Amino acid sequence: MKLIILDRDGVINQDSPQFVKNPDEWIPLPGSLEAIARLNQNGWRVVVATNQSGLGRGLFNTQALNAMHAKFRHELARVGGQIDGLFICPHAPHDGCQCRKPLPGLLHAISHRFDIPLKNVPAVGDSLRDLQAAEAAGAQPWLVRTGNGLQTAQRDDLPAGTVIHDNLLAVAAYLEAP
Repeated sequence: MKLIILDRDGVINQDSPQFVKNPDEWIPLPGSLEAIARLNQNGWRVVVATNQSGLGRGLFNTQALNAMHAKFRHELARVGGQIDGLFICPHAPHDGCQCRKPLPGLLHAISHRFDIPLKNVPAVGDSLRDLQAAEAAGAQPWLVRTGNGLQTAQRDDLPAGTVIHDNLLAVAAYLEAP
């Protein structure tokens, strides 16, 4: 099975320092939905692993999050794509959970759910915490230069072997290459 793990905000949709709190604020990045569809067409199972501390902070509720994800799935289906799983950490940073990236809990849950070791599984993010979670879980850290990715790419403490691409469409194109 070919599995790829994607962060949500800054990779698939626009991020916001004020948090993405409702479906109107959930806006896909150019080409991101098409990239997921291309990955699907090339036999990739696509799973999303996302910190959503806005829930734990009380900035939005579960119904709002479900509505955002319904919009995501609907718009993705319109371009012929789908996701195979959506794993969420709802906790605020101070809650002390094991699922909030940079900790690897979400990725371990994905490994368990799909019964697949994460070695060589691309885990695509735009922030250092995404890459650290990938490394801690034994996955392959991939960085996109969307969202926080331009700033993250400038860091000198990226995990060894981090693969860097401009955006999710570039990731899909790279993975299509023979």
